[in-house]
Amino acid sequence: MTEKQLSDLILPEHIGIIMDGNGRWAKQRGLERSEGHKAGANVFRNICNYGADIGLKYMTFYAFSTENWKRPPKEVASLMKLFRDYLDEAEQRVKENEKRGLKFHLVGEKKGLPGDIVRKLDALERRSADKDVMTVNLAINYGGRDELVHAFKALARRVKAGDLNPDDISEKDISDNIFTSGQPDPDLIIRPSGEYRLSNFMIWQAAYSEFWYSDILWPDFTSDDLDKAIIDYCKRSRRFGGV
Repeated sequence: MTEKQLSDLILPEHIGIIMDGNGRWAKQRGLERSEGHKAGANVFRNICNYGADIGLKYMTFYAFSTENWKRPPKEVASLMKLFRDYLDEAEQRVKENEKRGLKFHLVGEKKGLPGDIVRKLDALERRSADKDVMTVNLAINYGGRDELVHAFKALARRVKAGDLNPDDISEKDISDNIFTSGQPDPDLIIRPSGEYRLSNFMIWQAAYSEFWYSDILWPDFTSDDLDKAIIDYCKRSRRFGGV
């Protein structure tokens, strides 16, 4: 996107992306599914960097859902290896990420993830905590319903302790206890690969999100496709239930 095009647009503040189609991309090419995930990881890096370069403030990437544990053990193991490789690479590219001002944040449950991955994620979050150009939410071991259960349990503990009256619980209380607490809800959610569903992604936050779907498989997704989604978003009228 050119500077002139950018100057004419009011960019979405927060974009969520469901990175779908890696397995089908690999199958079309006679490759192992793990090769599709590798190709998708490269696209994630490119789109993440491009988002920061054009001025997006938040991007959430759906990398591994709570339901993905049901996949074949070999595929799950390959995904965990990809996460390790990315986190190791992020450590090696600290200066580049700092220059871009990327702040990394885990969106999901640490419980259940391999201990070494949790430690690497913690280190990445700590190192980037003071960056303020763009927040990169890594949705790993994430599920929208699980996120709500997490929030409801936190509120229930406050009620039990006598710190909160159940009749006083508000939408803000729930928003303050989900994994994206303190962040704006996604303005735009992008799903490539020809699927038309949320798949348990940000179901609380997506109440008034705009959606953009495409038949493009994630490993083929480019910055031009992100531009198309943003331009389409900017043509829409968001009324939030009003007139």
